[in-house]
Amino acid sequence: MVGKKTLFFALWVLLCPHVQAEDAAERTKRDFMQLGLAFYEASEVKLLPTGETKFRDLFDAIDHAGEYIHMDYFKFQQDSICGVLLEKLYRKAQQGVDVRIIFDSFGNRHSDLPLSDTLQAHLRQTGIQITAFDPVRFPWVNHLMHRNHHKIAVIDGKTVYTGGMNVADYYLHGKPKVGNWRDMHIRMSGSIVQAYEELFQKMWYKENGEPSLRPSQRTAERETRNLPQPSIEDSASLYVAFASRWPQETPRIMRQTYCIAIDNADHLIQIVNPYAGLFGEVRAALRRALERGVRVQFMVSTKSDSKANDDVVGLEMRKLMKRGAEVYYYENGFHHSKVMMIDSLFCTVGTTNLDARSLCFDYEVNAFIFDPATTHALQQIYADDVNNSTLLTPETWKERFPLQRRMRARCFTIAKRFM
Repeated sequence: MVGKKTLFFALWVLLCPHVQAEDAAERTKRDFMQLGLAFYEASEVKLLPTGETKFRDLFDAIDHAGEYIHMDYFKFQQDSICGVLLEKLYRKAQQGVDVRIIFDSFGNRHSDLPLSDTLQAHLRQTGIQITAFDPVRFPWVNHLMHRNHHKIAVIDGKTVYTGGMNVADYYLHGKPKVGNWRDMHIRMSGSIVQAYEELFQKMWYKENGEPSLRPSQRTAERETRNLPQPSIEDSASLYVAFASRWPQETPRIMRQTYCIAIDNADHLIQIVNPYAGLFGEVRAALRRALERGVRVQFMVSTKSDSKANDDVVGLEMRKLMKRGAEVYYYENGFHHSKVMMIDSLFCTVGTTNLDARSLCFDYEVNAFIFDPATTHALQQIYADDVNNSTLLTPETWKERFPLQRRMRARCFTIAKRFM
């Protein structure tokens, strides 16, 4: 027979609505705080799911800038959209707005249309301050490990843009090899902007040895790490955890944050990632989720900008599929987004790929957004993309990956262990 104490406790739990188990968002926020992540308020988060919406929104913010425009991108491709951007930045510089640009030297060298030295010199003459991050010099191998993979624009300390998009017109027109180039960017306002501005200043100082802003221009930090835990149901409280991978200081932060989020999921994990080589810790976290019955949905692309990547990702997706994950191959171009949604409660948007390069070497930054509305909006986009995708099955995997591709994938996978 059930004891009286057990019955009393059961009734107490049922009759006391305040006694509830923590959900995935609350557990993840607690774990992030223990990890040392800072939490910031965001008064607005706007999804920018296409190149057209991202650049139109960004250009409008640039047109209204009054103090400064700071941009830190892996790649500025010297094409039509970059030309429009630079013309707008030139006008703002002439108006006295502080305009500063950081680009990754290695990323620029491997662009289809790299920024030329002539153009860079011309920009400096117009008042735009532009610098290459870690220029690739002899001996070249010293500069190839830790690259600046950021995509950030901070305007007047009020607005930040970040996500997966570089500055290139293929986000508008696609590429002949892959067709449409899909990606996700976001615009945020509120105290979270300060975190990205401080990251820009840190990058600028690392490369130039001087601060990028006068003290009078700096906005006061409004970190909210010590505020009471916000209720995820309160739409007025939109909190963002800021995760920045700095190789010498926070080398494991992206692996840790992804694994914490995945391990705390109760019902559903949805991921879109273009280079899903699935470094060991993240792979293990996904397997643990599948073992405890969490529904895992993963989206990759049929076509990408790297055959080797396609083959390696194919092997990883087969392993996930065999363990019960739903793997979707996006067919309408190359999906370059780096997003994850957990239990319809929170999500992350940022620059991080789920491969060894992003997780173990590069400078990366992600926003973990604790807001059901933003998460639901991302899930709606995900659902639309599923309609343009093919569900991976054992039969379709064999068709997609004949023996030659499987062998090539295994060779690349083994080689990566020694890189």
